[in-house]
Amino acid sequence: MAYLALAVVCIVWGTTYFALLIGVKTFPPFIFSGIRQFVAGILLFIFLLATGKLGRLSRRDLVRGAIPGILMITLGNGVIGWSERYIPSGLAALIVSVTPVYIVVINYITGTDRKKPNIHVITGLLLGSLGVILIFRDNIKDIARPDYFAGMIVVFAACLAWAFGSIYAKYKPLHTGVLTSAAIQMTSGGLALLLTGLFVDDLSELKTVSRESVLSLLYLIVFGSLLTYSCFVYALKKLPVGLVSIYTYINPFIALLLGFFLLDEKLTWITALALLTTLSGVYFINHGYRKKT
Repeated sequence: MAYLALAVVCIVWGTTYFALLIGVKTFPPFIFSGIRQFVAGILLFIFLLATGKLGRLSRRDLVRGAIPGILMITLGNGVIGWSERYIPSGLAALIVSVTPVYIVVINYITGTDRKKPNIHVITGLLLGSLGVILIFRDNIKDIARPDYFAGMIVVFAACLAWAFGSIYAKYKPLHTGVLTSAAIQMTSGGLALLLTGLFVDDLSELKTVSRESVLSLLYLIVFGSLLTYSCFVYALKKLPVGLVSIYTYINPFIALLLGFFLLDEKLTWITALALLTTLSGVYFINHGYRKKT
């Protein structure tokens, strides 16, 4: 079941970059992501309550669940919606594929995994770093545009927040059940996004929201959040955190192809090389984790 959940994450989250870009074209980005996550979290709470699986929640549970929610949902996933107003969806997915490199470094620095990195992990880190260099090299002309550059930097920062949230959720799990953890994280993260949107977004855009943006929002609520985030939390609980990051192999391929064929986003040989280099780094990192285990 854990591997099946991980397969859902690998496939569905690859499509969410495309859906997110369509959604934020006419919808205020923070409000859009906030509605997506908050509604999905509330629906999951209702399901758990109706089936008698919610259990009793303490204030401590809510606080501990909100921390990875803020890190992964608000600062991780949520701000990517804003960045996709300025950079291609495929580029956002390509940058996110660097996340396993962050996870390895944070694990070591924070002491959650202080074992000496083997040659496979070191090779993976070097390849991942090379991938980052190639990403900047491929977008050197566009970086001169402040909005484009800011969009890229924000996605790199979002990866860092997601990595911290993943590690926290892995090593400080709630004892309330996987779906309850997912509900707390989505609801808290979505609420934080909605509050952010009230101060940051241009709320006048809500008057001109397109039908496509609404359909994208519904898709992301049901499939991108309610289904897939629950699968992610389940896989994170049952499998090694380094192994769960394997979804970064598949997501950028799907996102880049959808962007290329449906949105006319550019796909250069440097982009392909950056993707190959980064994913090779992820492979070596995961292989190194399995060797250490």
